[in-house]
Amino acid sequence: MFVLGIAGGTGSGKTTVAEGLVAGLNGNRVVLINHDAYYRDRSGLPADERRAINYDHPDAIETELLVTHLADLRAGRTVELPQYDFRRHERRAETRRIEPGPVVIVEGILVLAEEKLRAQMDLRIFVDTDADLRLMRRLERDIEQRGRTFAQVREQYNATVRPMHLAFVEPSKRFADLVIPEGGENRPALDAIVGHLAQVIAGGPR
Repeated sequence: MFVLGIAGGTGSGKTTVAEGLVAGLNGNRVVLINHDAYYRDRSGLPADERRAINYDHPDAIETELLVTHLADLRAGRTVELPQYDFRRHERRAETRRIEPGPVVIVEGILVLAEEKLRAQMDLRIFVDTDADLRLMRRLERDIEQRGRTFAQVREQYNATVRPMHLAFVEPSKRFADLVIPEGGENRPALDAIVGHLAQVIAGGPR
């Protein structure tokens, strides 16, 4: 099994890159795992306390469970991935069953910031996009998809998103094997990675 990690700041285009790779491989048994599906279950806390949690800090994510799941997949075992409700800030009751496959893509802002998670990866990518563009994408996503107000997004960005980016996300770029400027807009980079992954799936060099 070949594990590819894709990191980068919020709104950098990580998901676009990951989905572009899956599409480029025609869904050829490629598994896509989102790191933020592993946010710790806080359903026992009142809603106000759940909203106040710093979700951009590594401690907010149950990375140890993801590391275990990757090890299980490498061993040929099926795993049940948690699912997260971003509107309610809690885990859903249902899970997503994942079967082992030749390529697993792990995507999230902090996937290169965690040493034990990096150790599971065969290729590490950092998507590097200008801060103003990332902020605009964050605004659009949180307001349109997650039911947040502009004031809520602004407050969270200033209180946790930007400080945690500077403390954890940006420094993790030094662990990347490849840095992709402009994310999913960088077609030559995507084509090169798709070509490499296709070789891996065909049994070629890693």
